Amino acid sequence: MKCTTGGPLENDFSRKSMTVPLSDRNCSWARSLDVLGDKWSLLIVREALVGATRFSDFQRSLDMARNVLTNRLEALCEAGILSKHPQKEGSSRSFYVLTPKGSALFPVVVALGQWGDKWIFGSEGEPVRLVERMTEIPLQEITVATETGQTVTPADLKLMPGPGAEPSTRKHLKKMQNACHNGTGSK
Repeated sequence: MKCTTGGPLENDFSRKSMTVPLSDRNCSWARSLDVLGDKWSLLIVREALVGATRFSDFQRSLDMARNVLTNRLEALCEAGILSKHPQKEGSSRSFYVLTPKGSALFPVVVALGQWGDKWIFGSEGEPVRLVERMTEIPLQEITVATETGQTVTPADLKLMPGPGAEPSTRKHLKKMQNACHNGTGSK
């Protein structure tokens, strides 16, 4: 993104952010954070991605309080990220499986880990190396690209209304673009 707004647009957005819950916003990032924004949810997804299925697997690996883990697992099931199944017919014990929606978080989990390796651990080196299972070749750093494969940086990014944009979103994006074109935004 080449331009960020300053002053009045940020103030408009700040007022809105105090009054509209994340779950009600016409914003993919806000709604995603409403589902995944606590400190445990993506760690649970990470564990499920590498094979954890039972409550005890998650608790042992993450060292979470049982009540917190129970609440997060329920929330992830309600959000359609995990599905819960009885271990055996008539059993009170369950196991959890990632849904396609949950499995689609794989690049998000990898990107977050790679960001932490670079910016949190830095010269110390990554605490866990991600490799392909059969060859043990390390994963390539995740990048953002256009549909044609061209790498995109934040300076190359432009926000445009999508097919699901509500009128308020279209108005906000237009204000942002006008501020950038009129030189009232900051680079």
